[in-house]
Amino acid sequence: MLTVLLIDDDEKLAPLLKEYCAKYDIHVVSELLPSNGLQTLKNDSFDAVILDVMLPEMDGFEVCRTIRAFSQIPIIMLTARGEITDRVVGLEIGADDYLPKPFDPRELVARVNTIVKRKQPAPQTLAKLQFDGLTIDTEQREVYVENKKIVLTTMEYQLLLMMAESPGKDFSRDDILNNLKGTETEIFSRSVDILISRLRSKLKPTKPIKTVYGSGYAFVGKRVNE
Repeated sequence: MLTVLLIDDDEKLAPLLKEYCAKYDIHVVSELLPSNGLQTLKNDSFDAVILDVMLPEMDGFEVCRTIRAFSQIPIIMLTARGEITDRVVGLEIGADDYLPKPFDPRELVARVNTIVKRKQPAPQTLAKLQFDGLTIDTEQREVYVENKKIVLTTMEYQLLLMMAESPGKDFSRDDILNNLKGTETEIFSRSVDILISRLRSKLKPTKPIKTVYGSGYAFVGKRVNE
């Protein structure tokens, strides 16, 4: 059974979500205040966080930034307005997915299962992928740049691994969206550019991802023999 932390000040949402998710072996723990939610997350073990944007004390974006300072747990953000600006900001600060309110609980369950599965390493993936200045440890899900460990979000890691497993292949934005988000998830091409930009920044001074103009992106890191 998965255990998910819901941080949302809507008192009516939690009981309904708990009852529905229980049918799909997902246990929901809820907190109304961000401060309580953060403390609960630090004290207990969870598989994912469902985080509302509109919250008292601090908004969901600030909560997401705080979580990312100590955890890479998958985060789904709930945006009341469903505005593109909210979605872009959420992805920029490290959220793994987003869902506009009101939402169908079946879709939320599907997305929770999807982002949790992303944490599982592919069974046929090599233990380590080594390139000039860059090492991807697929067993530990760790990435090293010039022997220094860097912190990636779940989505950033999945993006890097997907491209590194197919060096030289041109990935269109649609290819990336379909592989990372799934066909049932509403998403937009601008998200890919944001993720690529964020990933490139973290991989500096190496430059393993190049822009293929008119197409998308490709991984160009030089493989190192182990």
